[in-house]
Amino acid sequence: MRNSPITSTVPYDKDGVHHGFLRLPHSRNDSAWGSLMIPISVIRNGTGPTALLTGANHGDEYEGPVALQNLALHLTVSDISGRVIIVPAFNYPAFRAGSRNSPIDDGNMNRVFPGNPSGTVTEKIADYFMRTLVPMSNVVVDIHSGGKSLEFLPFAAAHVLADKDQQAACVAAMRAFNAPYSMLLLEIDNTGMYDTAVEDQGKVFVSSELGGGGTTTAKTVSIAKKGIRNVLIHAGILKAEPDVGTSVNLDTPDGDCFVFSNHDGLIEPTVDLGSFVDEGDVLSRVWPLDRTGINPIEYRARRQGMLAGRHFPGLVKAGDFMAVIAITDE
Repeated sequence: MRNSPITSTVPYDKDGVHHGFLRLPHSRNDSAWGSLMIPISVIRNGTGPTALLTGANHGDEYEGPVALQNLALHLTVSDISGRVIIVPAFNYPAFRAGSRNSPIDDGNMNRVFPGNPSGTVTEKIADYFMRTLVPMSNVVVDIHSGGKSLEFLPFAAAHVLADKDQQAACVAAMRAFNAPYSMLLLEIDNTGMYDTAVEDQGKVFVSSELGGGGTTTAKTVSIAKKGIRNVLIHAGILKAEPDVGTSVNLDTPDGDCFVFSNHDGLIEPTVDLGSFVDEGDVLSRVWPLDRTGINPIEYRARRQGMLAGRHFPGLVKAGDFMAVIAITDE
């Protein structure tokens, strides 16, 4: 396989605080010999664990970029032992466009792994992470929220893994993140996911869903800032005391947790996020768009639990995700 076309303007193995770019040559109409310049910071102090921290895997999710910009500005060499690699906007073209996917190639970063050094722009970025940044890391944190189309309870997430020792390490890091909710998450579409690719390299991986609607709140940004800091402390990189509060344990053990729409229409929510529901309870109604006098379609919970995520826009299309019900130990 060919070498990556991406080069870094910052060193990975030199002590200090280094701010720069991942430079990806990209010839385009307005810049024949141009490049994409993806911001990156590396803070290193001697030998020790490495944390790789990313935001905007999807470009319309902003808690990660805000929290990581703050960390990159304020983290000092004396604060840490080891190395912290910060990429606030993983899918940088999508982030600049305020869209889930890249406007250059329509690439969904979280569906193209392991990437391809000879592929599209999105595949080239994924390949660089897969073959350069992830291998040098011990713990990887990828901050998500719902973007424009989804809204979630603020949770950190780990996955069920075949290697139970690795799973236990991921769960411990998730609990250290200490979001208001801690989710053992079943992915409904894990083909090409960054999560899976990182876990396949045996790394400790923590993800999150911290809100949604294509914006941030003071609360969700503070959860991201606290969670990232706590994971760095947990990994033995940041020398400080963790900020720990209550976190409710959630689980999505099977496909019955998920509800999808079979209709186009106007959504009428009947329960809010964080509400407990019983099997058979109505979660939402979908009204027709083109006429009156017709009953709405009712969408019901297929199991008992807590409404942990929902479709965000007021209109829905057939095939869209509608809701996720999580099991709670409360």
